[in-house]
Amino acid sequence: MSHPVIDPQAAKTAPPAFESWGRYPRYDAKIVPLNWQNDFPGVLAGLNNGALPVGLGRSYGDVCLLKGGNLLQTTGMDRLIDFDPATGVLTAESGVSLAQVLDFAVPRGFFLPVTPGTKYVTLGGAIANDIHGKNHEAVGSFGNHVPSFELLRSDGSRRICSPTENPDWYAATIGGMGLTGLIAWAQLRLRPIVSRKIDYEGIQFHGIDEFLDLKQRYRHAEYSVSWVDCASTGKNFARGIYMLGEHAKDPDKLRPSPEPKLVFPFNAPGFALNHATVSLFNSVFFHKQIKPHVKQVVDYEPFFYPLDKILHWNRMYGKRGLVQFQYAIPWQNAKEGTIAILREIAKSGLASFLAVLKAFGEIPSLGTMSFPQPGIMLALDFPIKPDLTFPLLQRLGDMTLEFGGRLYSAKDAAMTPKQFQAFYPQCQQFARFRDPMLTSSFWERVTGGESTL
Repeated sequence: MSHPVIDPQAAKTAPPAFESWGRYPRYDAKIVPLNWQNDFPGVLAGLNNGALPVGLGRSYGDVCLLKGGNLLQTTGMDRLIDFDPATGVLTAESGVSLAQVLDFAVPRGFFLPVTPGTKYVTLGGAIANDIHGKNHEAVGSFGNHVPSFELLRSDGSRRICSPTENPDWYAATIGGMGLTGLIAWAQLRLRPIVSRKIDYEGIQFHGIDEFLDLKQRYRHAEYSVSWVDCASTGKNFARGIYMLGEHAKDPDKLRPSPEPKLVFPFNAPGFALNHATVSLFNSVFFHKQIKPHVKQVVDYEPFFYPLDKILHWNRMYGKRGLVQFQYAIPWQNAKEGTIAILREIAKSGLASFLAVLKAFGEIPSLGTMSFPQPGIMLALDFPIKPDLTFPLLQRLGDMTLEFGGRLYSAKDAAMTPKQFQAFYPQCQQFARFRDPMLTSSFWERVTGGESTL
Protein backbone atom coordinates (compact mmCIF):
# COMPACT_ATOMS: atom_id res chain seq x y z
CA MET A 1 0.00 0.00 0.00
CA SER A 2 1.39 3.40 -0.93
CA HIS A 3 1.88 6.01 1.73
CA PRO A 4 3.10 9.62 1.90
CA VAL A 5 6.80 10.19 1.48
CA ILE A 6 8.34 13.02 3.46
CA ASP A 7 8.93 15.92 1.14
CA PRO A 8 12.62 16.96 1.38
CA GLN A 9 11.45 20.55 1.62
CA ALA A 10 8.96 19.60 4.33
CA ALA A 11 11.67 17.86 6.34
CA LYS A 12 13.91 20.88 6.83
CA THR A 13 15.15 21.21 10.37
CA ALA A 14 15.21 25.02 10.33
CA PRO A 15 11.81 26.24 11.53
CA PRO A 16 9.79 28.26 9.03
CA ALA A 17 8.18 31.57 9.83
CA PHE A 18 4.83 29.82 10.23
CA GLU A 19 4.22 26.17 11.05
CA SER A 20 1.33 24.04 12.18
CA TRP A 21 1.32 22.66 15.70
CA GLY A 22 2.40 19.25 14.43
CA ARG A 23 5.43 20.87 12.76
CA TYR A 24 4.85 18.58 9.80
CA PRO A 25 4.83 19.25 6.93
CA ARG A 26 7.08 22.31 6.76
CA TYR A 27 6.57 24.61 3.83
CA ASP A 28 7.90 27.99 2.89
CA ALA A 29 5.24 30.65 2.46
CA LYS A 30 5.04 34.40 2.50
CA ILE A 31 3.48 35.74 5.71
CA VAL A 32 1.17 38.69 5.05
CA PRO A 33 -0.20 40.33 8.20
CA LEU A 34 -3.81 41.52 8.17
CA ASN A 35 -4.45 44.25 10.71
CA TRP A 36 -7.70 45.68 9.37
CA GLN A 37 -10.73 44.05 7.80
CA ASN A 38 -10.62 46.29 4.75
CA ASP A 39 -7.03 45.23 3.97
CA PHE A 40 -8.21 41.89 2.59
CA PRO A 41 -9.24 42.63 -1.03
CA GLY A 42 -6.33 45.00 -1.63
CA VAL A 43 -3.78 42.59 -0.23
CA LEU A 44 -5.10 39.77 -2.39
CA ALA A 45 -4.96 41.91 -5.52
CA GLY A 46 -1.18 42.15 -5.21
CA LEU A 47 -0.49 38.47 -4.61
CA ASN A 48 0.35 35.50 -6.79
CA ASN A 49 0.24 31.76 -6.04
CA GLY A 50 -2.93 31.76 -3.97
CA ALA A 51 -3.57 32.68 -0.36
CA LEU A 52 -5.02 31.35 2.88
CA PRO A 53 -6.22 33.15 6.04
CA VAL A 54 -4.54 31.69 9.13
CA GLY A 55 -4.58 32.39 12.85
CA LEU A 56 -2.30 30.98 15.54
CA GLY A 57 -1.32 27.75 13.76
CA ARG A 58 -2.79 25.27 16.25
CA SER A 59 -4.08 22.96 13.51
CA TYR A 60 -1.85 19.91 13.31
CA GLY A 61 -1.34 19.05 9.65
CA ASP A 62 -1.41 21.16 6.48
CA VAL A 63 -4.90 22.68 6.68
CA CYS A 64 -3.25 25.95 7.83
CA LEU A 65 -0.34 25.78 5.36
CA LEU A 66 0.10 26.75 1.72
CA LYS A 67 3.31 25.62 0.06
CA GLY A 68 4.83 28.47 -1.94
CA GLY A 69 1.76 30.63 -1.33
CA ASN A 70 0.68 33.48 0.93
CA LEU A 71 -0.54 33.09 4.49
CA LEU A 72 -2.77 35.97 5.55
CA GLN A 73 -2.21 36.09 9.29
CA THR A 74 -5.25 37.53 11.05
CA THR A 75 -3.90 37.93 14.58
CA GLY A 76 -3.68 41.72 14.10
CA MET A 77 -7.48 41.75 13.74
CA ASP A 78 -8.00 41.17 17.46
CA ARG A 79 -10.49 43.82 18.54
CA LEU A 80 -13.52 43.25 20.73
CA ILE A 81 -16.40 45.14 19.13
CA ASP A 82 -19.48 44.72 21.33
CA PHE A 83 -20.84 42.73 24.26
CA ASP A 84 -24.43 42.37 25.46
CA PRO A 85 -24.44 41.06 29.06
CA ALA A 86 -28.18 40.40 28.84
CA THR A 87 -27.73 37.79 26.11
CA GLY A 88 -24.04 36.92 26.56
CA VAL A 89 -23.37 37.66 22.88
CA LEU A 90 -19.85 38.93 22.22
CA THR A 91 -18.91 40.44 18.85
CA ALA A 92 -15.21 40.40 17.97
CA GLU A 93 -12.86 40.40 15.01
CA SER A 94 -11.82 36.98 13.80
CA GLY A 95 -8.18 37.29 14.89
CA VAL A 96 -9.00 37.54 18.59
CA SER A 97 -7.86 34.46 20.50
CA LEU A 98 -9.98 32.38 22.83
CA ALA A 99 -7.49 33.33 25.55
CA GLN A 100 -8.40 36.99 24.99
CA VAL A 101 -12.09 36.13 25.07
CA LEU A 102 -11.62 34.34 28.40
CA ASP A 103 -9.65 37.26 29.85
CA PHE A 104 -12.58 39.52 29.00
CA ALA A 105 -15.46 37.17 29.77
CA VAL A 106 -14.55 35.26 32.95
CA PRO A 107 -14.25 38.32 35.24
CA ARG A 108 -17.71 39.35 33.98
CA GLY A 109 -19.23 35.98 34.80
CA PHE A 110 -19.18 34.32 31.35
CA PHE A 111 -17.35 31.43 29.72
CA LEU A 112 -16.79 29.98 26.26
CA PRO A 113 -19.72 27.84 25.08
CA VAL A 114 -17.29 25.32 23.57
CA THR A 115 -13.53 25.12 23.93
CA PRO A 116 -10.85 22.80 22.54
CA GLY A 117 -7.86 21.63 24.56
CA THR A 118 -5.99 24.90 24.00
CA LYS A 119 -7.12 28.51 24.38
CA TYR A 120 -4.53 29.68 21.86
CA VAL A 121 -6.93 29.45 18.93
CA THR A 122 -8.43 32.41 17.07
CA LEU A 123 -12.16 32.99 16.82
CA GLY A 124 -11.95 32.68 13.04
CA GLY A 125 -9.97 29.45 13.32
CA ALA A 126 -12.50 28.01 15.77
CA ILE A 127 -15.28 28.67 13.25
CA ALA A 128 -13.28 27.55 10.22
CA ASN A 129 -12.55 24.18 11.87
CA ASP A 130 -15.85 24.00 13.80
CA ILE A 131 -13.98 22.96 16.91
CA HIS A 132 -15.52 20.73 19.55
CA GLY A 133 -14.92 20.23 23.25
CA LYS A 134 -15.65 18.12 26.28
CA ASN A 135 -19.31 19.16 26.22
CA HIS A 136 -20.26 18.11 22.70
CA GLU A 137 -23.00 15.80 23.92
CA ALA A 138 -24.61 18.68 25.82
CA VAL A 139 -24.20 21.63 23.44
CA GLY A 140 -22.77 20.52 20.07
CA SER A 141 -19.80 22.11 18.34
CA PHE A 142 -18.53 25.70 18.19
CA GLY A 143 -20.56 26.75 15.16
CA ASN A 144 -23.78 26.05 17.04
CA HIS A 145 -23.00 29.11 19.19
CA VAL A 146 -22.12 31.57 16.44
CA PRO A 147 -25.28 33.57 15.62
CA SER A 148 -23.72 35.45 12.71
CA PHE A 149 -20.51 36.63 11.07
CA GLU A 150 -19.41 38.79 8.13
CA LEU A 151 -17.63 37.05 5.25
CA LEU A 152 -15.31 39.01 2.95
CA ARG A 153 -14.55 37.61 -0.51
CA SER A 154 -11.61 38.30 -2.78
CA ASP A 155 -13.89 40.13 -5.23
CA GLY A 156 -14.61 42.73 -2.52
CA SER A 157 -18.12 41.49 -1.75
CA ARG A 158 -19.29 41.27 1.87
CA ARG A 159 -21.96 38.95 3.24
CA ILE A 160 -23.61 38.85 6.64
CA CYS A 161 -24.09 35.13 7.26
CA SER A 162 -26.45 33.50 9.74
CA PRO A 163 -28.94 30.62 9.82
CA THR A 164 -31.48 32.93 8.16
CA GLU A 165 -29.31 35.33 6.11
CA ASN A 166 -27.14 33.75 3.43
CA PRO A 167 -27.58 30.38 5.19
CA ASP A 168 -25.72 28.46 2.48
CA TRP A 169 -22.61 30.62 2.96
CA TYR A 170 -23.03 30.32 6.73
CA ALA A 171 -23.02 26.51 6.51
CA ALA A 172 -20.10 26.41 4.06
CA THR A 173 -17.92 28.67 6.22
CA ILE A 174 -18.47 26.81 9.51
CA GLY A 175 -15.96 23.99 9.19
CA GLY A 176 -14.92 25.39 5.80
CA MET A 177 -11.18 25.45 6.64
CA GLY A 178 -10.82 29.14 5.79
CA LEU A 179 -11.49 28.57 2.10
CA THR A 180 -14.75 30.48 1.62
CA GLY A 181 -13.33 33.91 2.40
CA LEU A 182 -12.11 35.97 5.32
CA ILE A 183 -14.29 36.10 8.43
CA ALA A 184 -14.11 39.78 9.34
CA TRP A 185 -16.01 39.57 12.64
CA ALA A 186 -18.25 37.09 14.36
CA GLN A 187 -20.74 36.89 17.17
CA LEU A 188 -20.25 34.29 19.89
CA ARG A 189 -22.88 33.38 22.45
CA LEU A 190 -21.12 32.96 25.81
CA ARG A 191 -22.51 31.01 28.76
CA PRO A 192 -22.88 32.43 32.30
CA ILE A 193 -20.82 31.14 35.24
CA VAL A 194 -20.51 32.17 38.89
CA SER A 195 -17.09 30.66 39.62
CA ARG A 196 -13.79 29.83 37.98
CA LYS A 197 -13.96 26.45 39.66
CA ILE A 198 -14.86 23.08 38.15
CA ASP A 199 -16.34 20.23 40.19
CA TYR A 200 -14.19 17.38 38.89
CA GLU A 201 -14.49 13.60 39.06
CA GLY A 202 -11.96 11.07 37.81
CA ILE A 203 -12.93 7.42 37.45
CA GLN A 204 -10.62 4.61 36.37
CA PHE A 205 -11.97 2.13 33.83
CA HIS A 206 -10.70 -1.07 32.24
CA GLY A 207 -11.70 -1.56 28.64
CA ILE A 208 -14.22 -0.11 26.21
CA ASP A 209 -17.21 -1.81 27.87
CA GLU A 210 -16.51 0.00 31.14
CA PHE A 211 -15.99 3.25 29.24
CA LEU A 212 -19.41 2.85 27.61
CA ASP A 213 -21.01 1.98 30.95
CA LEU A 214 -19.62 5.18 32.47
CA LYS A 215 -20.77 7.18 29.48
CA GLN A 216 -24.30 5.91 30.03
CA ARG A 217 -24.21 6.38 33.81
CA TYR A 218 -22.97 9.98 33.53
CA ARG A 219 -24.83 10.90 30.36
CA HIS A 220 -26.15 14.11 31.94
CA ALA A 221 -22.71 15.46 32.87
CA GLU A 222 -21.86 18.71 31.11
CA TYR A 223 -18.20 17.91 30.44
CA SER A 224 -16.77 14.45 29.91
CA VAL A 225 -13.60 13.15 28.30
CA SER A 226 -11.31 10.17 28.82
CA TRP A 227 -7.62 9.53 28.67
CA VAL A 228 -7.01 6.03 27.32
CA ASP A 229 -3.88 3.90 27.44
CA CYS A 230 -3.30 2.82 23.84
CA ALA A 231 0.02 1.08 24.51
CA SER A 232 -1.00 -1.68 26.90
CA THR A 233 -2.30 -5.09 25.91
CA GLY A 234 -3.73 -8.07 27.79
CA LYS A 235 -5.63 -7.26 30.98
CA ASN A 236 -4.64 -3.57 30.71
CA PHE A 237 -5.90 -3.14 27.14
CA ALA A 238 -7.85 0.13 26.71
CA ARG A 239 -7.70 1.07 30.37
CA GLY A 240 -8.17 4.73 31.10
CA ILE A 241 -9.51 7.53 33.28
CA TYR A 242 -13.00 8.93 32.69
CA MET A 243 -12.96 12.63 33.57
CA LEU A 244 -16.12 14.61 34.37
CA GLY A 245 -16.67 18.26 35.11
CA GLU A 246 -19.36 20.79 35.94
CA HIS A 247 -19.06 24.52 36.52
CA ALA A 248 -19.20 25.08 40.27
CA LYS A 249 -22.54 26.40 41.50
CA ASP A 250 -21.19 28.25 44.55
CA PRO A 251 -20.12 31.83 43.75
CA ASP A 252 -16.38 32.35 43.89
CA LYS A 253 -13.87 34.94 42.82
CA LEU A 254 -13.60 35.17 39.04
CA ARG A 255 -10.20 36.82 38.91
CA PRO A 256 -7.32 34.58 37.84
CA SER A 257 -4.41 33.68 40.07
CA PRO A 258 -1.12 34.01 38.16
CA GLU A 259 0.14 30.58 37.15
CA PRO A 260 3.78 30.15 36.11
CA LYS A 261 4.41 28.85 32.60
CA LEU A 262 6.84 26.06 31.91
CA VAL A 263 8.83 25.87 28.69
CA PHE A 264 9.88 22.71 26.86
CA PRO A 265 13.32 24.10 26.00
CA PHE A 266 14.60 21.89 23.18
CA ASN A 267 13.67 19.36 20.52
CA ALA A 268 13.70 15.97 22.20
CA PRO A 269 15.90 13.33 20.51
CA GLY A 270 14.03 10.91 18.31
CA PHE A 271 14.79 7.89 20.50
CA ALA A 272 13.17 9.49 23.58
CA LEU A 273 9.65 8.56 22.46
CA ASN A 274 9.43 4.83 22.02
CA HIS A 275 7.09 2.05 23.06
CA ALA A 276 8.91 1.50 26.36
CA THR A 277 8.86 5.16 27.46
CA VAL A 278 5.24 5.65 26.38
CA SER A 279 4.18 2.46 28.19
CA LEU A 280 5.96 3.64 31.33
CA PHE A 281 4.32 7.07 31.14
CA ASN A 282 0.88 5.52 30.62
CA SER A 283 1.31 3.23 33.62
CA VAL A 284 2.39 6.13 35.83
CA PHE A 285 -0.46 8.33 34.56
CA PHE A 286 -3.07 5.65 35.22
CA HIS A 287 -1.80 4.90 38.73
CA LYS A 288 -1.19 8.50 39.79
CA GLN A 289 -4.88 8.51 40.64
CA ILE A 290 -4.48 6.36 43.75
CA LYS A 291 -8.19 5.70 44.26
CA PRO A 292 -10.46 4.32 41.52
CA HIS A 293 -12.84 7.27 41.93
CA VAL A 294 -11.82 10.76 43.06
CA LYS A 295 -13.70 14.04 43.42
CA GLN A 296 -12.15 17.45 43.79
CA VAL A 297 -12.59 21.12 42.93
CA VAL A 298 -10.11 22.56 40.42
CA ASP A 299 -9.62 25.79 38.51
CA TYR A 300 -10.87 25.75 34.93
CA GLU A 301 -7.34 26.24 33.53
CA PRO A 302 -5.91 22.79 34.38
CA PHE A 303 -9.23 21.10 33.58
CA PHE A 304 -9.59 22.51 30.07
CA TYR A 305 -6.01 23.46 29.17
CA PRO A 306 -3.54 21.17 30.98
CA LEU A 307 -0.89 21.49 28.25
CA ASP A 308 -1.15 25.26 27.77
CA LYS A 309 1.08 25.76 30.82
CA ILE A 310 3.91 23.98 28.94
CA LEU A 311 5.00 26.32 26.17
CA HIS A 312 6.23 24.56 23.01
CA TRP A 313 5.27 21.11 24.32
CA ASN A 314 5.22 19.90 20.71
CA ARG A 315 9.03 19.93 20.85
CA MET A 316 8.93 16.70 22.85
CA TYR A 317 8.30 14.92 19.53
CA GLY A 318 11.64 16.07 18.14
CA LYS A 319 12.66 17.94 14.99
CA ARG A 320 10.56 15.84 12.65
CA GLY A 321 7.38 16.79 14.46
CA LEU A 322 4.23 14.79 15.01
CA VAL A 323 1.02 13.83 13.29
CA GLN A 324 -2.36 13.44 14.89
CA PHE A 325 -4.92 10.79 14.08
CA GLN A 326 -8.49 11.71 15.04
CA TYR A 327 -11.64 9.88 14.02
CA ALA A 328 -15.35 9.82 14.75
CA ILE A 329 -17.07 6.45 14.24
CA PRO A 330 -20.89 6.24 14.41
CA TRP A 331 -22.52 4.36 17.26
CA GLN A 332 -23.51 1.28 15.25
CA ASN A 333 -19.82 0.48 14.69
CA ALA A 334 -18.23 2.53 17.45
CA LYS A 335 -17.37 -0.22 19.92
CA GLU A 336 -16.12 -2.71 17.34
CA GLY A 337 -14.20 -0.08 15.40
CA THR A 338 -12.57 1.46 18.46
CA ILE A 339 -11.39 -1.90 19.79
CA ALA A 340 -10.00 -2.89 16.38
CA ILE A 341 -8.18 0.43 15.90
CA LEU A 342 -6.76 0.44 19.44
CA ARG A 343 -5.45 -3.10 18.87
CA GLU A 344 -3.81 -2.01 15.61
CA ILE A 345 -2.18 0.94 17.37
CA ALA A 346 -0.90 -1.19 20.26
CA LYS A 347 0.47 -3.75 17.79
CA SER A 348 2.33 -1.05 15.84
CA GLY A 349 4.55 -0.01 18.74
CA LEU A 350 3.84 3.66 17.92
CA ALA A 351 1.53 4.24 20.87
CA SER A 352 0.84 7.77 22.04
CA PHE A 353 0.68 9.04 25.61
CA LEU A 354 -1.71 11.84 24.61
CA ALA A 355 -4.75 9.74 23.68
CA VAL A 356 -8.25 11.14 24.12
CA LEU A 357 -11.44 9.09 23.95
CA LYS A 358 -14.90 10.64 24.19
CA ALA A 359 -18.42 10.54 22.86
CA PHE A 360 -19.98 12.87 20.32
CA GLY A 361 -23.63 13.66 20.92
CA GLU A 362 -26.72 13.91 18.75
CA ILE A 363 -26.80 17.70 18.27
CA PRO A 364 -26.13 18.22 14.54
CA SER A 365 -23.34 20.54 13.48
CA LEU A 366 -24.31 23.50 11.32
CA GLY A 367 -21.36 23.34 8.93
CA THR A 368 -21.37 21.57 5.58
CA MET A 369 -17.88 20.16 6.24
CA SER A 370 -18.07 19.81 10.03
CA PHE A 371 -16.32 16.81 11.54
CA PRO A 372 -18.44 15.70 14.53
CA GLN A 373 -21.02 12.96 14.15
CA PRO A 374 -22.76 10.92 16.88
CA GLY A 375 -20.50 8.15 18.10
CA ILE A 376 -17.03 7.65 19.58
CA MET A 377 -14.12 10.00 18.93
CA LEU A 378 -10.48 9.01 19.42
CA ALA A 379 -7.54 11.41 19.04
CA LEU A 380 -3.87 10.69 19.55
CA ASP A 381 -0.45 11.92 18.45
CA PHE A 382 2.28 9.89 16.75
CA PRO A 383 5.94 10.84 16.39
CA ILE A 384 7.03 10.87 12.76
CA LYS A 385 8.99 7.74 11.91
CA PRO A 386 8.55 7.66 8.12
CA ASP A 387 8.74 3.91 7.58
CA LEU A 388 6.27 3.22 10.39
CA THR A 389 4.01 6.22 10.95
CA PHE A 390 2.57 6.77 7.49
CA PRO A 391 1.82 3.13 6.71
CA LEU A 392 0.05 2.96 10.08
CA LEU A 393 -1.95 6.11 9.30
CA GLN A 394 -3.03 4.61 5.99
CA ARG A 395 -4.21 1.43 7.71
CA LEU A 396 -6.03 3.39 10.40
CA GLY A 397 -7.65 5.68 7.82
CA ASP A 398 -8.88 2.68 5.83
CA MET A 399 -10.18 1.05 9.02
CA THR A 400 -12.01 4.24 9.94
CA LEU A 401 -13.66 4.22 6.52
CA GLU A 402 -14.55 0.54 6.88
CA PHE A 403 -16.37 1.30 10.14
CA GLY A 404 -18.28 4.21 8.62
CA GLY A 405 -16.29 6.94 10.37
CA ARG A 406 -14.39 10.01 9.25
CA LEU A 407 -11.13 11.80 10.03
CA TYR A 408 -10.78 15.41 11.18
CA SER A 409 -9.32 17.66 8.47
CA ALA A 410 -7.89 20.12 11.02
CA LYS A 411 -5.67 17.39 12.46
CA ASP A 412 -4.70 15.53 9.30
CA ALA A 413 -1.40 15.16 7.44
CA ALA A 414 -1.92 11.89 5.57
CA MET A 415 -5.50 11.52 4.32
CA THR A 416 -5.65 10.37 0.70
CA PRO A 417 -7.99 11.95 -1.89
CA LYS A 418 -9.98 8.72 -1.99
CA GLN A 419 -10.40 8.70 1.78
CA PHE A 420 -11.29 12.39 1.95
CA GLN A 421 -14.00 12.15 -0.68
CA ALA A 422 -15.44 9.07 1.04
CA PHE A 423 -15.37 10.72 4.48
CA TYR A 424 -16.83 13.98 3.13
CA PRO A 425 -19.01 13.28 0.07
CA GLN A 426 -20.47 16.75 0.60
CA CYS A 427 -17.10 18.20 -0.51
CA GLN A 428 -18.44 18.61 -4.05
CA GLN A 429 -21.24 20.80 -2.77
CA PHE A 430 -18.78 22.71 -0.58
CA ALA A 431 -16.31 23.33 -3.43
CA ARG A 432 -18.81 25.67 -5.10
CA PHE A 433 -18.40 28.10 -2.20
CA ARG A 434 -14.60 28.17 -2.16
CA ASP A 435 -13.13 31.58 -2.90
CA PRO A 436 -11.13 31.22 -6.17
CA MET A 437 -8.18 33.06 -4.62
CA LEU A 438 -8.00 30.85 -1.53
CA THR A 439 -6.56 27.38 -1.17
CA SER A 440 -4.42 25.35 1.24
CA SER A 441 -1.87 22.56 1.09
CA PHE A 442 -4.52 20.27 2.60
CA TRP A 443 -7.07 21.15 -0.09
CA GLU A 444 -4.52 20.73 -2.87
CA ARG A 445 -3.50 17.37 -1.44
CA VAL A 446 -6.96 15.84 -1.03
CA THR A 447 -8.57 17.26 -4.18
CA GLY A 448 -5.70 17.82 -6.59
CA GLY A 449 -6.63 21.52 -6.49
CA GLU A 450 -9.85 20.99 -8.39
CA SER A 451 -12.32 23.76 -7.55
CA THR A 452 -15.33 21.60 -8.27
CA LEU A 453 -13.83 18.14 -7.70
